[in-house]
Amino acid sequence: MVAPGRKVAGRLTGSVYRPPLLNRSARVVYGTGTLTVAAVLTPGERQRVDAAGNGVFDVVHRDSVPDAVRVVRERSVDAVLVSVHCCEPAQIGAVGRLVRDFPGIPTVALLSQHNAGATEMLLRLGASGVRQVVDVTAPAGWSRLRQVVGQPASRAVSRIQGPILEAVGEAPPDARLFIEVMVRLAPEIPTVRRLADRVHVRPSTLMSRFSRAGLPSPKNYLAAVRLLHAAHLFEAGGLSVADVSYRLDYSSPQSFGRHVRTMLGITSSEFRQRFPFPLALERFVALMVMPYQKIWREFHPLVAGGWDTER
Repeated sequence: MVAPGRKVAGRLTGSVYRPPLLNRSARVVYGTGTLTVAAVLTPGERQRVDAAGNGVFDVVHRDSVPDAVRVVRERSVDAVLVSVHCCEPAQIGAVGRLVRDFPGIPTVALLSQHNAGATEMLLRLGASGVRQVVDVTAPAGWSRLRQVVGQPASRAVSRIQGPILEAVGEAPPDARLFIEVMVRLAPEIPTVRRLADRVHVRPSTLMSRFSRAGLPSPKNYLAAVRLLHAAHLFEAGGLSVADVSYRLDYSSPQSFGRHVRTMLGITSSEFRQRFPFPLALERFVALMVMPYQKIWREFHPLVAGGWDTER
């Protein structure tokens, strides 16, 4: 076992780094590759939007804006698409609340025909906070729709990943890759076994490499990063503890509460109040990264050989 912060002897002396020995026919999987869009559309628009999203995004159709908001609360959604032709004036307030409560999820207005009613509704949607409009009356509009909606909601990933990668500094490429994959997949992958499967390393091998290097276990890292995602979701202010629990694939709010208590010794409500996202991220870096900087800079979690022998 290597003491935190000390230089690790016995690294791959004289060897040249090569990419991780993953399955050559596979690559690291970051997710399904398909985004999710909650949509309130006319019957005629639904089929055309489904076709436009083929291979880029899946559409969850709902009949009203409040119903679409419920989808946002219950599952991970990358964008909300609202047709100006079926958004009732009585639903404008719900659109405004959606924009305010979920600023990280773009709400996009869809225009499929020009008429006086559409112009008036566009003005109302703009007043409620909607800032993006896609006009699909021309063929180029469908490409524009794929471009606008096809950008994943990666703000949480970038905010978490950036300071961690900066702290590990000149870590080997496979170590940085592991961190990137873990941060990106943490909301949907609660176990090391599933994480190891995504990076094509046996779970026991991955855990052994962390142990031999003198690092906290990958289980501890994954559990802590999942709490960072929870803190980021709470930051928006529009989600309850139950909402966050289900968004992070916990079986129940009670399961999420047990995780928080195990990690921090407090309730989930106390976690929400006491650990705003910037503080939670600062704490993670201070406790889980900074004491192990030198180890991370020589650590190869995905390369066979380097950390598979006794030190």
